[in-house]
Amino acid sequence: MSPWKSALLYVYYLGTCPYRFWYKTSAGAAGTLPATILFYHRIADDQATSYTTSNGSFARQIAWLRRNADLISLAEVQRRISGRGNSRPCASITFDDGYAENCRQAIPLLIREKIPCTYFVTLRNILTGEPFTHDRAAGRSFPPNQLDEIRAMADAGIEIGCHTYTHPDLGQVGDPATLYREVVDAGQELRDRLRCPIRYFAVPYGQPAQLKPALFDLARQAGYEAVCSAFGGYNYPGDGSFHLRRIHGDEELILLKNRTTFDPRKLLAHFRRREFDLSTGSA
Repeated sequence: MSPWKSALLYVYYLGTCPYRFWYKTSAGAAGTLPATILFYHRIADDQATSYTTSNGSFARQIAWLRRNADLISLAEVQRRISGRGNSRPCASITFDDGYAENCRQAIPLLIREKIPCTYFVTLRNILTGEPFTHDRAAGRSFPPNQLDEIRAMADAGIEIGCHTYTHPDLGQVGDPATLYREVVDAGQELRDRLRCPIRYFAVPYGQPAQLKPALFDLARQAGYEAVCSAFGGYNYPGDGSFHLRRIHGDEELILLKNRTTFDPRKLLAHFRRREFDLSTGSA
């Protein structure tokens, strides 16, 4: 982010702090505070891509979150938004794809601090060791996690989730057998290889174009407890807990502060997202 954009975001954040405080107080008292789910991809210090967050920045973000929110699991997010309501700011940490660099500092930090995390992996890359297709298309070659690393994470308490078999654009998958392989078979094979439940599915790219009704129907039939998207937004009590919305975690701390303290712009977008959920049957 350029310095001037960062400065403008700080001005916006500080200027809306009174509203943010009022919203947190009033919605907290009513038990209607939304839950925030963050997702990261690759934690490394080479700044190689826009979806790479440095280890130092990730550690600072986790420290800030611990001071300002409850850090909870996806299961606890579901409990708060589907049952008893939510009166405290909270956030859940997730990862997509399965980059080996995450095991150098980021995952050990979460394990050491006993912070819940859901780690979504693309099965083919974990099994073959091949770099992710989208990275290779961009001329990059980052190593994925190995299956033994995923087992070790699961043994240490990290929730492992399914992120398809080959990381395709599911919005472009028209063949039912292929969709079944990516959503159902991938989760079952991952479960069998790890010998642990695979309760959550994260949609590659996770934008509205990929979130088709057939995908949600198939995920329900497969026994997943929720489907995670990636196009932003909060998770509100009373709006259903099968489609979990996530916000990307970036390098700059000000972006995290802005997004996790109830950005007024994202709050205003709530009803548009609710209409989308009703149209797809994902609520």
